[in-house]
Amino acid sequence: MLSVVHVMSGDPLPRKSSHLYIPQLNPLPVSYRNDRRADPSDNLTWPDAKALLSSRKADAQAAMAGGHLLVTPGASSQPFYVEGRFVTSGFFDLFGVPIESGHAWGPTDDEARARVVVLSQRLVSRLFPGVSALGRTVRLGNVAFEVVGVSGHFDPQPQFYGDVTSQPFGQQDDYFLPLETAIDKSLEATGNFASWGHRGSGNAMTSPGVTWLQFWVRLENPTKVEAYRQFLDHYWAQQHASGRFERVPDAKLYVLTDWLAKKKVVPRDLNLQLVLAFAFLLVCMANTIGLLFAKFSRKSGEVAVRRALGARRRDIVCQFSAEAVIIGLVGGGLGLGIAQLGLWTIRQQPDDYARLASMDGWMLLATFVLGLVASILAAAIPAVRTSLIEPALQVKVTE
Repeated sequence: MLSVVHVMSGDPLPRKSSHLYIPQLNPLPVSYRNDRRADPSDNLTWPDAKALLSSRKADAQAAMAGGHLLVTPGASSQPFYVEGRFVTSGFFDLFGVPIESGHAWGPTDDEARARVVVLSQRLVSRLFPGVSALGRTVRLGNVAFEVVGVSGHFDPQPQFYGDVTSQPFGQQDDYFLPLETAIDKSLEATGNFASWGHRGSGNAMTSPGVTWLQFWVRLENPTKVEAYRQFLDHYWAQQHASGRFERVPDAKLYVLTDWLAKKKVVPRDLNLQLVLAFAFLLVCMANTIGLLFAKFSRKSGEVAVRRALGARRRDIVCQFSAEAVIIGLVGGGLGLGIAQLGLWTIRQQPDDYARLASMDGWMLLATFVLGLVASILAAAIPAVRTSLIEPALQVKVTE
């Protein structure tokens, strides 16, 4: 359980997270009543996302949304669905997505609504085995796209840049295509859509009354962070003055780690299971203390003789602690095997986080050390208690 919670609550981008921020605006009317678990104000409308992009107030920025599209590989293969991301061109630089071959598209392609796509290496291996995918055409959602790049491994968990309320631990994105192209072609987006008011007959994706987009920025220093906060407040005031934003000023800016904490990405039942697991460990340690008490008490005569011959109390403690260390070494090794079996069992579950149940190097070491420390702590009280035996109470003096 410690391994699972460790993976799920870890920093998804350790070298970048301290500079990644998510701006949050609240365009919901005062009359809006949310009856869902998701907060509609977590996401942005397209007009707001477009305005933030046009401002260019951040070092890097991107708007994005999840996509669920049908791939049509050809006449000889069956169509299948893949998960990916509709993004603006700044996405790759913002998060450091590696490009193994080819290139990503640029801002002019965004504006031109170009039909280009960057595929993951995993999807390329499935669609174009043994050949280069660059320049080839792939049909996604019944729209033909030209493959301009192939991305390397990019699978941060939790998948913070998506809609963390609906699916924080998703599969690796298999494609990236221009957001404006997806809007123009009305491709199927995933995540939480919230709407209010009359949208008219136009494209709902572009409506100022529909929130569905995620938006992230990179701000390199505290001065830029404060300047961006002021920009958000000014933008909110403008929209409020125009009659669009009805609520009290409600513009926020969260750094990545604070955002994940706010959204409580780690399920509450997992934290409860972790507490129960440590409670079980304490019960095991209590049982071990009782067993060691009994074991060491049987050696009270031996201890008394050694004490009468000049052994110091710390010598007795060291002797019994050494026995506990041996027990801990064996128990730690056995614990690693049992933990791996438990993690394998979790990976068979249908939960979206189940595939993450594995140990990294640090958790392997922590598991072993935990077993060793637990055995030493369990032996501490019996060892000290036994060392306090007075020789006169156990050695018989015969006249």
